[in-house]
Amino acid sequence: MISRGLLVRLEARSGKEEEVEAFLHSALPLVQREAGTVAWFAVRFGRGEYGIFDVFPDDQARDAHLAGPVAQALTERGGELFAQAPRIQKLVVLADKMPAVAPGEPDTKGLLLTFRAKSGHEADVEQFLRDAQPVVMDEPKTTAWFAIHTDEGEYGIFDVFPDNGGRFTHLAGGVPRELAKHALTLLGSLPDLEMLNVQAEKLGG
Repeated sequence: MISRGLLVRLEARSGKEEEVEAFLHSALPLVQREAGTVAWFAVRFGRGEYGIFDVFPDDQARDAHLAGPVAQALTERGGELFAQAPRIQKLVVLADKMPAVAPGEPDTKGLLLTFRAKSGHEADVEQFLRDAQPVVMDEPKTTAWFAIHTDEGEYGIFDVFPDNGGRFTHLAGGVPRELAKHALTLLGSLPDLEMLNVQAEKLGG
């Protein structure tokens, strides 16, 4: 069972983008050895902006990861590679989809959707996100999907796909349609949708 997560945003120093990407790829073998890190994704948000999204069964596994070799490497090389300190958000994972077996092709695309719940409708938003899980289970090109609540009070969805076609199919699917239908009732802010490129991933503990 997955219940906790992290979203880390990293801003590369100018001209250091290739080194940041190499650093993220070098982190993959380290997290492969962490049994408590159930899934881990290194992503590129846009020019110069990178990130890590990962999920865990509980607080203990997350704390172990935060004290582990990837975090240590971030600390050691942060001043060299990044324009500012990493922004780390702790997440509660409300619902998830994980592949039953390792996918035949790596994921290359992702989405991060975040928004605030309308005041007094937080429980409704959480139920909506949990109810979305069976819908994405029927999307073969949505490899992994996580409904989240951030420590800054936002809700959202992070998901990954093998290609642009899978991402487009998801965006045209049932969950975005239902969210748009209930936006006036549920949402307290306009959704922020970020299109991601997946640099490296781990799927499975």
